[in-house]
Amino acid sequence: MSMLPAILGGEPLRSQPFPKRRTMGAAEKEAALAVLDTDCLSGFLGAPGPHFDGGEQVRGFEAEWARMTGTPHALSFNSLTTALTAAMGAIGIEPGDEVICPPYTMSASATAALFYGGVPVFADIDPETFCIDPASVAARITPRTRAVVAVHLFGHPADMDALLALCEPRGIAVIEDAAQAPGCRYRGRSVGSLGTVGGFSLNYHKHIHTGEGGMMTTRDPAIARRLSLIRNHGENAVAADAADADLAGTIGSNYRLTEIQAAIGRAQVPRLEGILARRRALAAHLTGRLRGLPGIEPAVTKPGCEHGFYIYPIRYYADQTGLPRGRFVRAVAAELPTPTGWETTPLAEGYVKPLYLAPVYQRRIALVRSGFPFNLSTGVDYRKGLCPVTERAYEHTLLVTPLVREPLTERDIDDFADAIEKVLAHAGEIRAVDASESGSTPFTPTQAAGFAGVR
Repeated sequence: MSMLPAILGGEPLRSQPFPKRRTMGAAEKEAALAVLDTDCLSGFLGAPGPHFDGGEQVRGFEAEWARMTGTPHALSFNSLTTALTAAMGAIGIEPGDEVICPPYTMSASATAALFYGGVPVFADIDPETFCIDPASVAARITPRTRAVVAVHLFGHPADMDALLALCEPRGIAVIEDAAQAPGCRYRGRSVGSLGTVGGFSLNYHKHIHTGEGGMMTTRDPAIARRLSLIRNHGENAVAADAADADLAGTIGSNYRLTEIQAAIGRAQVPRLEGILARRRALAAHLTGRLRGLPGIEPAVTKPGCEHGFYIYPIRYYADQTGLPRGRFVRAVAAELPTPTGWETTPLAEGYVKPLYLAPVYQRRIALVRSGFPFNLSTGVDYRKGLCPVTERAYEHTLLVTPLVREPLTERDIDDFADAIEKVLAHAGEIRAVDASESGSTPFTPTQAAGFAGVR
């Protein structure tokens, strides 16, 4: 390519905006209107009886999700954030218990433990998949470890075989955060069905959604019952469970999904397989275009894993391209249309700031000013440098793009890849003309919020 790069005044490669996602269609509208016609927008009652577990649409949605994931129990929630919190209660997290989490995820994957007095302990990530590293988990296990949160980040399954081999003999629960990986499989089994309990997000930005919402799956009927109680004011239903001391003491809240949301979810479920197929095809095309480019390592999918490509990760090495990461991102962006939202943003740097660097962990103040629950586990470490792989990804090497999604086509992916190739071909000129902008600025938490998604 001999064209002057757009960041130096040349013509951009593309001016037409990338198409936006369209998530609602005729099926969703019909489902929502049908619920309106019933005049029952929530089928829950916070008292013992047939409606303690919701109405027709909620129960139907849960049954379909259970079949999809191959689990006997699926329970809907008004978000995955509240569902993860309920999961901590359902597995019996108590004050001072330690919960090992990855630091490269949405904040709720860790803060859910705090609501029951659990103390998050952060383990580093795998440099290729960006999921929690079992070797780092092994190094963090103590006699106080009660659970491990395995986040299937960007849609790639965590190394569940290794995590379960570590946790099951020790009686440590494994909570799968599959917010970004619905419909994905690990060695032939659905993510969310492998650990003690699994969670999925139905937030607007996810593959399929109900606006806000979440789903929990488990094979354990006792955990399913506790999830049900915590979701719906459990203290109002304990009479039926009074013989079970664990259940009789269950305090709940209102974490319930509405009938309209459940009906929309039921309309969305049949679309998931096609959405995943489209994303995998676009990701494969992008991988083919990026493979072999200097300083660029495309996304990987480990053997036995299916990737959901909620986001497509790229590892970037400035020492090979000659351009600092921030400068490279701005140069690629200049070749493409101005984004209309985060889902049309070509590239972003570093995903989210490592969670342990947030004020809640640095100051060790969460629920109360006395320092609870951090003061119950004084050996837990939140210093900078704790997880070097995570920090290197955040500060230097990771790029992410959401462009491998419906309704984009391979032609759109080619324009994106062409922009990357053009910038790399002119890296020397860009570096020479504007050395003053050579510093790399990591993505800030505000900018990264859209990519982290919402639990």
